[in-house]
Amino acid sequence: DVPFKGDPRLVICDVPMDHPFVQIELLMPVLGVVRGYTRGSGVRQLVRGVGRFARKVARQIASGTIERVEASKDDVRELLGRPRVHPERISDEDTVGVATGMFYTPMGGDIMFVEASIMPGEGKDGFILTGQLGDVMKESGRAALSFAKAHWKQLGIEENSLRGRDVHIHVPAGAIPKDGPSAGITMATAPVSAVSGRKIRRDVSMTGELTLTGRVLPIGGLKEKVLGAVRAGIKEVILPIDNEADLEDIPEEVRERTTFHLAETLDDVISTALVGAKSTAKTIFPTSLSESTPGKKVTAKKKPPKTARAKKAAPKKAVPQKKPDPGAANPETPERLTT
Repeated sequence: DVPFKGDPRLVICDVPMDHPFVQIELLMPVLGVVRGYTRGSGVRQLVRGVGRFARKVARQIASGTIERVEASKDDVRELLGRPRVHPERISDEDTVGVATGMFYTPMGGDIMFVEASIMPGEGKDGFILTGQLGDVMKESGRAALSFAKAHWKQLGIEENSLRGRDVHIHVPAGAIPKDGPSAGITMATAPVSAVSGRKIRRDVSMTGELTLTGRVLPIGGLKEKVLGAVRAGIKEVILPIDNEADLEDIPEEVRERTTFHLAETLDDVISTALVGAKSTAKTIFPTSLSESTPGKKVTAKKKPPKTARAKKAAPKKAVPQKKPDPGAANPETPERLTT
């Protein structure tokens, strides 16, 4: 999940390198194998994929076809076949009614898209939820729609925009069951965008539980969610303000290139997510993150004057050596500790 530093080629083998049969130098793009052919919390699938690749290369070397391999992505696709894993990627453009959320699984975090559509209808309980959603997500969607109807003026939508119209919210990948409260603000942003006709920024993802009064409640699994969003190409993340302390768990490499918006209410979320709006949320930029979160700054660097005074006072205390006073050791103790 953390951006890879160094040469993205690695030798992986279960056999010790000093074994007499190990005479093959294997250079291959491991990141390409990880992203396209593995999906798990461990490295078992990665070892199997690299082993399968190595056996096919060894067969070619044994037959005399090649002597050495420095594989590229095309070579990996040729030997391992088409990629079996297709992780979500950031949208190509800003879209009306499509918000980017984040979720967490035992295999790591990832992003998901929440789509909302407004269409003519009876308007009597005309609320449709699809995508194999759980009860908690359905309740979050209904609470989000109720808040939008009650605070239409505050959200910048017309008063009668939902009268006589049905709202349909869909979460793609319908074959996968989904549930959890952290998609509340995502399911609220999508219909607000669809009703108002304002686009949602594609480079912003969000997570947070929403109450009926519009408060954004804290969530769990923030580290995994942010890592998955950054891997998908997201540059800015909206999260509850009560999760600010959890930013310390995110790797420094990710924090240095990600902007975090700390939302307290749904107004903060809408003002940050919609294109052209001025954000009212507390923003932590990559350059100021170390100042906003507790760091390792040491104020003890201002103590050199004490050591300077200690050097000047030492000759005065070194003169009376005949009478060792136990009480005189107390003022000398901090001076010795500082040196």
